[in-house]
Amino acid sequence: MSMQERKLTHLTAAGRFDICSPGECIRFLSAAPCITYNRRAGGCGRILKVLLHGTCSYDCAYCAIRLQRERLSFSPEELAATFLGLWREGLVGGLFLSSGIPQDVDEVMHDIVETGEILRQRGYDGYLHLKVLPGAARADIHDAARVANRISINLETTSPDRLGSIAGVKDYRQDILKRQAWVAEEKPGSHTTQVVVGVADETDREILACVADQYRRTHPARIHFSAFRALPGTPLASHPDTPGWRARRWYQADHLLRDYGVSADELRAALDEEGFFGNRDPKEVLAASSGPVNVNLAPRRDLLRVPGIGPKGADRILAMRRERPFTGPNDLKRAGLRGKAAGRCVTFGGRDTVQTRLFP
Repeated sequence: MSMQERKLTHLTAAGRFDICSPGECIRFLSAAPCITYNRRAGGCGRILKVLLHGTCSYDCAYCAIRLQRERLSFSPEELAATFLGLWREGLVGGLFLSSGIPQDVDEVMHDIVETGEILRQRGYDGYLHLKVLPGAARADIHDAARVANRISINLETTSPDRLGSIAGVKDYRQDILKRQAWVAEEKPGSHTTQVVVGVADETDREILACVADQYRRTHPARIHFSAFRALPGTPLASHPDTPGWRARRWYQADHLLRDYGVSADELRAALDEEGFFGNRDPKEVLAASSGPVNVNLAPRRDLLRVPGIGPKGADRILAMRRERPFTGPNDLKRAGLRGKAAGRCVTFGGRDTVQTRLFP
């Protein structure tokens, strides 16, 4: 294996902890680099996820990059040339670029931005996601937003106290929240962030408050969630892993907040007494505690609270019921709704008829 292949293998493997789309997985390109492949990546298909520098001087207690002693890294010129070669061969469709911080954050951010600038100057017009590092300068964030389709900075956890329990170097308010606000101003509607669920023993109630604040203040395109995994050799090596289902529940809860118009106050009703979601779709939990919805009379807001009905399904119901009322499960199928999830939570009938619940 050549040094170039060795670096690509190492630095793509190290980049797997940053999430750029839910449900992503790792594949191998030939014998060397890992490729993140996601069918829902906005037409991008295969994204090369890679770090510019594979070591880090920061002290995040859960991170494996801090353990690396071999200083493998790319220069902006090297990485741009490597990526362009893979892209021209049709092996990758986009680039997600992050980095460890071996020394000065400004130098690393400059290298990240320079890589993007080289790619654009050499004719690459595809998907480019550049990571903003904690403590990055405003000018570098501005330049990253100028050359990239998407930029992001990770929240990691929910508050200064929680971050302080897992990282002593970073300041949550200054290095992350302040930069997150700059990211939002420079790339409105085209930025993301990530929460590592369970890394600092935070409750889902805390995550909910944090996520709701993000959508209220910075309006990210989406928030990603990864379940904490203990890595050998790190200070949190003996910390229990977060169950994978907990991150999945957070993606479901996030959809309710972002796409379904459910408020944070409403969603709190799905938490248990200790402030956690159970291993059940939060939408089903909320529906179970409320009465059935009349598909012929309910406004869109209420239709969206029925399990199995999403924004498109709600719009189809509104359009179809103007032509004639829904009378039973076959009409739900006609609206494109499959399975019994919606049927259990709806009634049929008009204002002057007796409503009967399907699947009692």
